[in-house]
Amino acid sequence: MLEKPLAKPAGKRWSARAFPGSMDTKPLHERHATRALLLLLAINLFNYIDRYILAAVEPLIADQFFTKGDPTAMAKTGSLATAFLVSYMVLAPAFGALADRVSRWVIIAAGVAVWSLASGWSGLAGTFTALLISRIFVGVGEAAYGPAAPTIIADLYPLEKRGRMLSFFYLAIPVGSALGYVFGGAVGGNLGWRWPFYLVVIPGLALAGCCLLMRDPRLATAGTAAAAKQKVRLADIFAIFRIRSYVMNTAAMTAMTFAIGGISFWLPRYLYTDRAADFGGNPSLGQINTIFGAITVLAGLSATLIGGWCGDWVRKKIPGAYFLVSGVAMFFAFPVTILILKTPFPVAWVFVFLAEFFLFFNTGPANAALANVTPPSVRATGFALNILIIHALGDAISPPLMGWIAGQSSMDNAFFLVSAMMVMASVFWLIGVRYLGADTAAVEEGAKEG
Repeated sequence: MLEKPLAKPAGKRWSARAFPGSMDTKPLHERHATRALLLLLAINLFNYIDRYILAAVEPLIADQFFTKGDPTAMAKTGSLATAFLVSYMVLAPAFGALADRVSRWVIIAAGVAVWSLASGWSGLAGTFTALLISRIFVGVGEAAYGPAAPTIIADLYPLEKRGRMLSFFYLAIPVGSALGYVFGGAVGGNLGWRWPFYLVVIPGLALAGCCLLMRDPRLATAGTAAAAKQKVRLADIFAIFRIRSYVMNTAAMTAMTFAIGGISFWLPRYLYTDRAADFGGNPSLGQINTIFGAITVLAGLSATLIGGWCGDWVRKKIPGAYFLVSGVAMFFAFPVTILILKTPFPVAWVFVFLAEFFLFFNTGPANAALANVTPPSVRATGFALNILIIHALGDAISPPLMGWIAGQSSMDNAFFLVSAMMVMASVFWLIGVRYLGADTAAVEEGAKEG
């Protein structure tokens, strides 16, 4: 697809103003794809910084809004994650359908602006209810961004490059998560929990403005009028769920999201309270978040890049490679996660690294598979429905559930329960290996005929 020159938009003068630079269309398209990828990577970075600031300062929020010893406090602060995820997953299908009809960059710009302003509101919240509502609006903004961003990358890069490019895009997950822990812990520990939320507003609004300078890749080939006429029919949505590898991938990602969502939210608290003796009895929240953040960056970067490369390499020999490498890596994530609970720190940091490495290994392959088996005309809708399902049945449930279990028994029991979901994720991906090749080929053949 990239090798073909960009067609002139119907009814419009073709000029260099749409894509500044040389009129040699192939390098022009490549440079545009690179700029788009880098901008989306930056936005995704701030996306995850904002998400994990909340986890980093959760103990400080709990201290302000709840009395010490309140057995329901952890379940309530866990609901902050759920509030964000409910609005995110419920609205994602609506924005996904919209992104299949209008400029995805406009939708992304609006979403980034909304969640940035809502993050500032989180810092201003004077009551727990106000904080809860602000997180709902963060979810609204991210619902606009979530389905549109990866579909732009899928539109810009051909099948043989898509796994690596999506892996590069999803590097923002470990790096942004780590920065959220480090930034939130350091700033929150020194200036109070509100300041990390204030400081992400201006960069977020600047990135939203940059989106308005970009051009939707579909408009470069089909023209604005043709793109606006695209409609997502109900039959098209039902057809997505008849794609077996899409269903198995979504089931696996749901189980993984359940586990990683709960663990990532509560791990700083777990180390700060339950494992305080391992850190001399008086741990520093900032120090814990800094170490955990550094490990997340190292494990996440290496796993995401290696996972994307490994998936593309194995795919040359095995059509279901993306599911195979994801399933095998997830299988190993479960035992090393359990070893974190049974091993004293600082030795346990080794198992924290390994657990994160195996969890992040599937990021590029799983999302590339999602794009590859979904027809381009409904790709944003496919991503949106995936978002709805994996969060509704995944990390919208696990943080408050783990908080409730911890309040009734222990955090060790809560971690063990959600970690078992990693095994289920592995099973779903390994079952899906047999379907992935045929489903990918069907979409590619349909695109050629179209």
